[in-house]
Amino acid sequence: MTIQIIATMLVLVLAGVLACIRILPEYTRGVIFTLGRFTGVKGPGLILVIPGIQVMVRVDLRVQVMDVPSQDVISRDNVSVKVNAVVYFRVIDPEKSIIQVEDYRIATSQLAQTTLRSVLGQHELDEMLAERDKLNDDIRRILDAQTDAWGIKVSNVEIKHVDLDESMIRAIARQAEAERARRAKVIHAEGEQQAAEKLMEAARILSAQPQAMQLRFLETLTAVAGDRTSTIVFPLPVDLIEPLFKKLES
Repeated sequence: MTIQIIATMLVLVLAGVLACIRILPEYTRGVIFTLGRFTGVKGPGLILVIPGIQVMVRVDLRVQVMDVPSQDVISRDNVSVKVNAVVYFRVIDPEKSIIQVEDYRIATSQLAQTTLRSVLGQHELDEMLAERDKLNDDIRRILDAQTDAWGIKVSNVEIKHVDLDESMIRAIARQAEAERARRAKVIHAEGEQQAAEKLMEAARILSAQPQAMQLRFLETLTAVAGDRTSTIVFPLPVDLIEPLFKKLES
């Protein structure tokens, strides 16, 4: 009878010890509360938790990925778009992540949504499409500063999609086409200006030497004569017939 009692007691003791044992992996910490009071952070490895007296809350220290749902954003130039993003963060202070906030994942998600709308609403559509790296960094800095009190470190934020409605897509296409047409006209005008400047320079050079003007005239006649035309009409330079007029007057 005594042996049975001893065996039963050993079994109960062993069961109690096994009930107290917790094994935490390398990436997990246990926040311990004794009779409701915070008494420390334990882990990784083998730890003991007294049932009924102590409570352990597990906290994962690995980088966590969170999708930010698509948000309706009105840009500074009054364009309505839908934007979604992804946030990378991890817990660096298990004590704060459990004591300072009820659920740090939900809190971080809600904060990321409001911050995304707030930051993007301060920029125009062109900046959203062309300056994503800057916007990502602005959102990350704001999130990191506000989640620091919860023991959270936001390492990266990436804007995934900026969705526009069909009417806005067509408007942007028309704007791009108009911009290309404007650049073509500017380039053509610059070419005309450069050509006019060169012609004016050539005219000044030729006007300084009348013989050069006559040679240019004869060269032009030679070029025209080579064309397949039946009739050639060309002006007669006054310089060629002026000596004849002077002789007649004399």
